[in-house]
Amino acid sequence: MNVRFYHAKILQPQPDHSWKLLEGELWVAGNTISYLGDGKTGGAQKADGQLPQLAPKEWDREIDASGCVMIPGFKNAHTHTAMTFLRSYADDLPLQEWLERQVFPKEAQLTQEDAYWLNILGIMEYLTSGITANFDMYFLPLASAMAARDTGFRTVQVSALNNFASSLEQMEEDYYAITQMGSRLSYMAGIHAEYTTSMKRMEGAARLAQKLHLPSYLHNSETKREVEGCIRRWGKTPTQLTDALGMYEYGGGGYHCIWLDETDVSIFASRGLFAVTNPASNLKLASGIAPVKTLVGRGIPVAIGTDGPASNNCLDMFREMFLTAGLAKIREMDAACLSADEVLYMAAVTGAQAMGLVDCSSLAVGKKADLVLIDLQQPNMQPENNLVKNLVYSGSKQNVKLTMVDGQVLYEDGRFHIGFAPEEVYAKANAVVSRMK
Repeated sequence: MNVRFYHAKILQPQPDHSWKLLEGELWVAGNTISYLGDGKTGGAQKADGQLPQLAPKEWDREIDASGCVMIPGFKNAHTHTAMTFLRSYADDLPLQEWLERQVFPKEAQLTQEDAYWLNILGIMEYLTSGITANFDMYFLPLASAMAARDTGFRTVQVSALNNFASSLEQMEEDYYAITQMGSRLSYMAGIHAEYTTSMKRMEGAARLAQKLHLPSYLHNSETKREVEGCIRRWGKTPTQLTDALGMYEYGGGGYHCIWLDETDVSIFASRGLFAVTNPASNLKLASGIAPVKTLVGRGIPVAIGTDGPASNNCLDMFREMFLTAGLAKIREMDAACLSADEVLYMAAVTGAQAMGLVDCSSLAVGKKADLVLIDLQQPNMQPENNLVKNLVYSGSKQNVKLTMVDGQVLYEDGRFHIGFAPEEVYAKANAVVSRMK
């Protein structure tokens, strides 16, 4: 489809992580941004030097973006989407007890079909929050990938290999299967965590990442107990151990990254690894506050994720941005330690980089049309003193007017365009929960 957005305010990320505000038009041809400008000088230049202009009859749709600001879609850089069935089920418990006594026993009852519908429910929530892609780690990756394919969403799967689910052979099979399912799907290597994965499997995961030339990710230093246990077992922190095993020959990073020591930080910096912070989940499980200022100061790219709906319980990037900024300030006791511009960059751009979605990182000609329209004509977005600060500090899911993925409008004005009726999805999700009681 050819789509024209006009009368638009458009935020473009800059190399220094600031944001530039443009006013004009953005055109989408198929799944790609084909023009960005004032709408008067035409589109991409032809070889003969002429600037072609699409006649009105060529537009499949024209969208008046008056009163809105357009931003690159948010990238939710750490999720367990199918855990929607555990939302508000096992709250107010510490991480290990929450996992071992509540989460793992229920997850053992899930089927592929369950995970499929639970993923669609999560995708719907992502879309309402302006999220255009997620970085999903779960033990039923094919179901997650099929849900994304069937709804038109963009998903990067990462292996959740551990002692209780999957195998090295299955991990490799999943890589080939998922990467052939569609252009909006991709796959990265990884393990669930050091404390759930044997040395043999960790070594195998590292070898497979090297064989397939894949980045590797894992839950890393989420709790103090996790790090202390790893040191007792192996004499190294999770970062030092996985680095020594060769997991990061092709890059990667870690989720949470709260209890990193100086050596860990140096490894992240020297390897060019990504740290994905999950502030709401870490607060709710009392895991700690990530040293975001330290990481940014060392040049380590930081992305933002919600984590799963069992530990968060809300899949809302606006809340995560506010908490990322607020918790960094209180941890350092410095209100100036992390800017709104930097946080928005983490949510939209660094997340794309961490997920290997470099074609989806900004609003520019040639990039994929993964974008969001934010309604500014609401009390929480007025006055417009600073649009970036409004987004990070006062923005809300209620402001998301439209979410486009790969040139396809999947959510607009409270309605989903994903091929499934919300009522059907809600019924399927509740049926999973009812069966487990």
